[in-house]
Amino acid sequence: EIQASVAPWTSVRPMGEDMVATELVLPANHVLTPVDLGAIAGCGYTTVNVRRKPRVAIIPTGTELVTVEQVNQNGLKPGDIIEYNSLVLAAEVREWGGEPHRLPIVPDDYERIKATIHEAAATHDLILVNAGSSAGSEDFTARVVEELGKLLVHGVAVRPGHPVILGVVESPVPNTRIPIIGVPGYPVSCALTGEIFVEPILSHWLGLPPREKAKVDATITRKLSSPMGEDEWVRVTVGRVGERIVAAPLSRGAGVITSLVRADGIVRIPRFSEGVDAGQSVTVELYRDPSEIERTIVHIGSHDLCLDLLAQSLADSGRRLTSANAGSLGGLVALRRGEAHLAGSHLLDPKTGEYNVSYVKQYLPDVPVVLVTFVHREQGLIVAPGNPKHIEGLADLARPDVRYVNRQRGAGTRMLLDYRLGQLGIEPAQVCGYAREEYTHLAVAVAVQSGVADCGLGIAAAARALKLDFVPLEQERYDLVIPRAHYESDLLRPLLDLIRGPDFRRAVTELPGYDATHMGEATALYRMSE
Repeated sequence: EIQASVAPWTSVRPMGEDMVATELVLPANHVLTPVDLGAIAGCGYTTVNVRRKPRVAIIPTGTELVTVEQVNQNGLKPGDIIEYNSLVLAAEVREWGGEPHRLPIVPDDYERIKATIHEAAATHDLILVNAGSSAGSEDFTARVVEELGKLLVHGVAVRPGHPVILGVVESPVPNTRIPIIGVPGYPVSCALTGEIFVEPILSHWLGLPPREKAKVDATITRKLSSPMGEDEWVRVTVGRVGERIVAAPLSRGAGVITSLVRADGIVRIPRFSEGVDAGQSVTVELYRDPSEIERTIVHIGSHDLCLDLLAQSLADSGRRLTSANAGSLGGLVALRRGEAHLAGSHLLDPKTGEYNVSYVKQYLPDVPVVLVTFVHREQGLIVAPGNPKHIEGLADLARPDVRYVNRQRGAGTRMLLDYRLGQLGIEPAQVCGYAREEYTHLAVAVAVQSGVADCGLGIAAAARALKLDFVPLEQERYDLVIPRAHYESDLLRPLLDLIRGPDFRRAVTELPGYDATHMGEATALYRMSE
């Protein structure tokens, strides 16, 4: 039975429709994909010439370094530093198409470092020495490079990463020189040295252009001053708030590896610019897919451990929560500028004894706001185990033998301290350590644990996390300040549903010093006609 007409040559494959002799099938410097292998076989080839993965030797140096495996077996002794820069460099090299080889830790011994580099030069295409690139008495890398080859550069105008070493060393293989890079020891400097110097070399050897990250234009949320003669690479979190994409700077310390973990991207501040002003447009090189930025909830404000728990719990809802610790007042200012979706705040009004309401009305007079109770938490003095100084309350801060660690200006904890000191008639100048500032409760706890301070005002959960003692003083309310437009948006709905659900409330209640009884209760700070 003939049901329909068929055009001539239908279902007949013509010769040459796919591959023909002399036709270009795959160009040079092309990264092979699974279907490319089929095309190569279809052309009749059993092999194809490819570029060999560059072999990269990674040599960690330092008498103070120990592996994480050693720490798990023997514990961490005073003066030990866990070596993880080689892990970061190896993962970067592998991601960029190289073949990394992590060598054992070499102590700070000139001859042993020289011998290790000389041996690595026989079997590798690139050598990365971490660290020993600064100017300390046991920083030997530059001298070793000079003895084994040629030192080209010692120090670059990049921050972080200033003491980078670039050179070449003679290989045991005749007529062969091997590039060598002295990588700074600070973790952020180490990782960024990989991005700035190592990746372009590997891409060149692989016949590829240097990798380029996706870029977005964003508004910087606070002023940044920068050294005149150096390019600075600033880590930022990024999110869309209203019609703008905003970038909130993270810690600029070269030793803060978690600032890279939390970073959504990098802002490069060029030399001679002196920095950027708050509200200025900047270009962000993204570490994440741009689509993730559209699903990001931006928090700027006071630090609380439950925000980390909230961020973890949000992961299954398709939302991300980024947090920049700017203090309670800093968060309200960010909301006023339209730079955040919400701000954590615990500001006590000394006149009324109420939290947050008067400050919201003062700093956001024209912005309809919903105040959502997040937690009630214990504030008190974090002290060393056993409370060796017998600190019983804030009155003890006036004692000459008590060293205090403070929170930054504008933090709710700092304002609470100032209010209570005023009630006690204690001047800030009487408190030893009043000028030493930290930006989180955990940082205060670390200062006490390390012995830098005898006590600091903070929350019970931070003391418990570091096995410290805690002198409870009072309970405070910590709210989420949310502009009405964001409160009613689809973006924040999963967050609000989460904090009003039983599972998250139960998890918060299990933390020391927290009361979640009123979690999720909302107060509208605007007229119903608005």
